[in-house]
Amino acid sequence: MAKAIRYNTFGPPDVLRWEAVDVGSPGPGEVRVRHEAVGLNFADTYFRSGLYPAELPAGMGVEAAGIIVAVGADVPFSEGDRVTYTGSPLGAYSTERVMPAESLIKLPEGIAFETAAAMTMRGLTAAYLLKRIYPVKPGDTVLLHAAAGGVGLIFLQWARLLGVNVIGTVSTEEKAEVARAHGCTETIVYTREDVPKRVRELTGGAGVPVVYDSVGEKTHRWSLDSLGRRGLLVCFGTSSGRIPPIDAMDLVTKGSLFVTRPALADYIADRSERAALAGELFDHVESGRIKIEINQRYLLEDAVQAHRDLESGRSVGSSVFCL
Repeated sequence: MAKAIRYNTFGPPDVLRWEAVDVGSPGPGEVRVRHEAVGLNFADTYFRSGLYPAELPAGMGVEAAGIIVAVGADVPFSEGDRVTYTGSPLGAYSTERVMPAESLIKLPEGIAFETAAAMTMRGLTAAYLLKRIYPVKPGDTVLLHAAAGGVGLIFLQWARLLGVNVIGTVSTEEKAEVARAHGCTETIVYTREDVPKRVRELTGGAGVPVVYDSVGEKTHRWSLDSLGRRGLLVCFGTSSGRIPPIDAMDLVTKGSLFVTRPALADYIADRSERAALAGELFDHVESGRIKIEINQRYLLEDAVQAHRDLESGRSVGSSVFCL
């Protein structure tokens, strides 16, 4: 029988349970997928804690890669197809599941399942940040928080391909070394350096045109204070907690700033746009221009420990569950 991680109440990692589940057969527009690898993302902790809404009891996880083992009517896939996905509905922490075919992306033969599970959400996030949110151009200098994280390491490599300079913040010198090895132009160890002051020093006092902030509560003031005139703050995550309300007058006094809080779902909802972003990502990975490093591997039944490690800040780069 198939098994899955589920939870019946919001709370700490201990609410997660490893349970036997009845998967069933796919209906119209659905497929049954046997997972080969499952992605572990910080967003998973938001659902588990209740920061993101979910109807209880719920499955866990939004990203996985595997093989289609059964198809319903009216789907553009066949049994045996290799696929990957990220997004709703919840339930990726499972050995098998039935899900909407609309959510799936066909996976090229040249990309391993573990690689796909480690990069689909992170890679598509880096893609829309660099290709859709702000028109970065060669020679630009931007600020990226959590530069040694899963999204960060992909973002750094892609930015280097685009000729964009990245100032990256990290918590330790060890993470700074990792970030620099992946293309970070300058690093700031925020535990011992003043981030806005250092950004101003590195940009001749001008600040940066855009800040990419996935940390939230801890960093949003640093982000605003690091922007140049008419700069853009991109708040795409809240790993340290919710972003407090921003006073509109602060945006005026700090140089007519802009703020956006995007979600990946709104940049891959359109099938053609999702295919374009995924195609570019897959091409970079298959060619070796962007390397996906998996630094933490867990068994799916060890999800409680995986979430503890993730929330502790000890993780570097991407993490996956191996099946």
